[in-house]
Amino acid sequence: MLYPAYEWHRRLTEPARLSSALLHHTLSGLPEPVARLGGTRRLKAVSEIVAASRPTHVRPDWGIDSVTVGGEPVAVDVRPVLTTPFATLLHFATPGLTGRTPILLVGPISGHFATLLRPTVRTLLTDHDVFVLDWHNARDIPVAEGRFGLDEYIDHVLAAMRHLGPGHHALAVCQPSPLVLAAVGVLAVAKDPAQPRSLTLMAGPIDTRVNPNKINELADRRPLSFYERFLVSTVPRRYPGAGRRVYPGLAQLTAFMSMNTRRHLNSHVQLYRALVAGDGATAARIRAFYDEYGAVMDVAAEFYLETLQHVFMEHDLPRGEFFWRGQRVDLAAIRSTALLTVEGAEDDMCSPGQTEAAHGLCTGIPSEDHHHHLQAGVGHYGVFAGSRWNEEIYPVFRDFVAARSAARTAS
Repeated sequence: MLYPAYEWHRRLTEPARLSSALLHHTLSGLPEPVARLGGTRRLKAVSEIVAASRPTHVRPDWGIDSVTVGGEPVAVDVRPVLTTPFATLLHFATPGLTGRTPILLVGPISGHFATLLRPTVRTLLTDHDVFVLDWHNARDIPVAEGRFGLDEYIDHVLAAMRHLGPGHHALAVCQPSPLVLAAVGVLAVAKDPAQPRSLTLMAGPIDTRVNPNKINELADRRPLSFYERFLVSTVPRRYPGAGRRVYPGLAQLTAFMSMNTRRHLNSHVQLYRALVAGDGATAARIRAFYDEYGAVMDVAAEFYLETLQHVFMEHDLPRGEFFWRGQRVDLAAIRSTALLTVEGAEDDMCSPGQTEAAHGLCTGIPSEDHHHHLQAGVGHYGVFAGSRWNEEIYPVFRDFVAARSAARTAS
């Protein structure tokens, strides 16, 4: 029922948004003396906020045309290098620079597009050759293209790693951490030369039995059938993925916002005050965040349900019972990939300790190749975006990758 409810809500609220957009356009054209009146500024601010108050399913542009390296601007050319119906491996190429260390960045499929990692990519590009798995919106993928569950996700990670080949480093942000770790385990068992030199897991649910939070408690409270019945819907006929069962991105957006209702309300109050005061910089920053945050993508139902079951409910990976394509994943087989885990001390989505648990599972990695960083003063998003990521977390990652690259070169 989620999709019909969303469609009805969209239709019922569309007149209010359209009239607000028209009012904002009209007020923007008023002559200067009238435009400066307090009542005009307040009405204009409200109309702008109301007009933009709806989620979209349009993937934002990456908007990374250049990056500053060594104080000089360097052009960035975003190129697709591998494409399937479910994802595109993008290369953020810097043609003017050579010999850079390749990084595979893997983001979550959790209701938002991979462009949410734009700040992460920008920072990585200052020192590395960056590749990103850019996941596609499930509602745009025809049913004939088949299912997409945990096996298929890991298939895509394996394909990307094999494309990059020996010498690359992998970075998983949030949800994909257990799946990327499993992929490295698969490569290790096969003694595949595409094993990454290092793997960094950031704020990911390796073992949610450790220091459980509200999200973990909620997952344990209901049977899987509850989530399938009430949170899985079917894509309507008007979309290319008609008939595909999905977990709608709107449901995930609502869940995320409900976790921090006060913070989001305060942000919109701050936006209103900035618009009234004519503080364009603050208003632009808040608008940009919510434009990105409100761009949602649907998740294939099998991926959503299998993630709930095997990661959050049954804890297959830490119990040694995780399977890929019928093959038990043996994390102890990982020996040549160094491991860095990063957590935020104030993360209420992936509690401290849940990512660090990976070290206890990867018993084949030499002790000197195990590293952990707990960042004080940041929550979930602060681990991979913002000033603490740029100034305190990224240097740890950069030095870890550089040391591992140098060690392999020397050997």
